[in-house]
Amino acid sequence: MSDSIVSSKPVAPWRAGLDGARANILPGLALQAVALAIVLGYYFAPGVAEALRGLTEVRARWGVGFSMLSTALAGGLIPWLYLRAMPATRSRYDLSQGVGLVLFWAAKGVEVHLLYAGMAALFGTEPSVGTVVLKSLLDQLVYGPFWAVPGMWLGYQWIEHRFNFAPVWARVRRRGWYGRDLLPVFIANLGIWAPTVALIYVLPVPLQLPMQNLVLCFFTLLMAHLSQRRSTEQEA
Repeated sequence: MSDSIVSSKPVAPWRAGLDGARANILPGLALQAVALAIVLGYYFAPGVAEALRGLTEVRARWGVGFSMLSTALAGGLIPWLYLRAMPATRSRYDLSQGVGLVLFWAAKGVEVHLLYAGMAALFGTEPSVGTVVLKSLLDQLVYGPFWAVPGMWLGYQWIEHRFNFAPVWARVRRRGWYGRDLLPVFIANLGIWAPTVALIYVLPVPLQLPMQNLVLCFFTLLMAHLSQRRSTEQEA
């Protein structure tokens, strides 16, 4: 009985965020290792640099269309296919919700495309320490908590409620919405994305969004895997 009483106590948002951050330590380190390997390869491995320059040329030809398509695939379609393939999460997102995820991430692709272009216009394109730090701080302490995290939460809640915004809005209107629903997400993911974002800004601007999408794909697959595992444990 004492265990049930303890488990029913509300967890402080910051504590929930820290618990999530601790759970994400090892996966986060793996994602950061991948990002670091790509950055080192670009600057020190001619073969990797040549391949990435080819990707830059494709991005230059496609423009914002490349950002939309690649982000829709990395953040929407691939994770949705994974969730549909797993029996425990197969019913979580149907076809219409999968289309919603793809369109949502396509729009996010345009958003991030403009973000990186704006950062370049504001701070320049040189990968100096000062420039990378300024871009990373603005990204993680302004864009993230005040725009990216709320937008992500609203978009996913709307899709998960099968495009019914009424229950989502009711939750937003409850007192303490940001601290209760958004702050834990921001804290939990900060340890993963803060170092990764710094590595992204070390690369030239044309490669920043492809790098972001590569990490995003691994990240969303990780989140989908954890979601599938939680669903399996709950059924058990």
